[in-house]
Amino acid sequence: MSEITTPEGANSQLGQCLKAARQARGLTLKQVAERTGMALSTLSKVENGLMSLTYDKLLQLTSGLKMEIAELFNPAVAAQGRPVTARRSISRAGQGQLINTKFYTYTYQCTDLIGKRMVPIVAEVRARSLDEFGPLLRHAGEEYFLVTSGRVAVHTEFYAPEILGEGDGIYLDSTMGHAYLNAGEAASAKGVCLCTSEAPDLYDQLRQIASRDVAPPGEDELPP
Repeated sequence: MSEITTPEGANSQLGQCLKAARQARGLTLKQVAERTGMALSTLSKVENGLMSLTYDKLLQLTSGLKMEIAELFNPAVAAQGRPVTARRSISRAGQGQLINTKFYTYTYQCTDLIGKRMVPIVAEVRARSLDEFGPLLRHAGEEYFLVTSGRVAVHTEFYAPEILGEGDGIYLDSTMGHAYLNAGEAASAKGVCLCTSEAPDLYDQLRQIASRDVAPPGEDELPP
């Protein structure tokens, strides 16, 4: 038995928290039911304090709404839409985790934080063709790339290539094959890439993908 009916008012806090979390996300009960796969009548009873939920149903609910389970037991947190983590990290010039290959250099920022929902990267692009770059990249989530110097050609599997100049940016679905190439006269083009995803291992995914073409020792020097 997945749900347990209880006396009216016994689960009022759970109901209040669910309602607060739902409203903080601008969702109706019907939309919550669609996202979680739970019955609309069940959700209504929970919000009205008439029904409790077993742990597996709580996980189903929080997974569908992409929320922390703590939100269902703390009205203040639920009203905010997600817990306040109070995390912060400062990225100093020239610092970060460096992945250097023949064709690009990625410097990962704020690496002291784990489990980030977004991964900021300073990118230096040198490859000028897809033959140099290799297979298009694909990973979970979405990303935004802002060109800070030079010109960048953006190749994707579903669109014609686009040329971005300094100050131009592109937002794209990261599961779509994509590549950033140097399209300017300088030896490299530079930009800032912000990748975001609900996947908890996004940072590890990106490092693994970026490391696929790491140059052998002695061959990873930057162009003059």
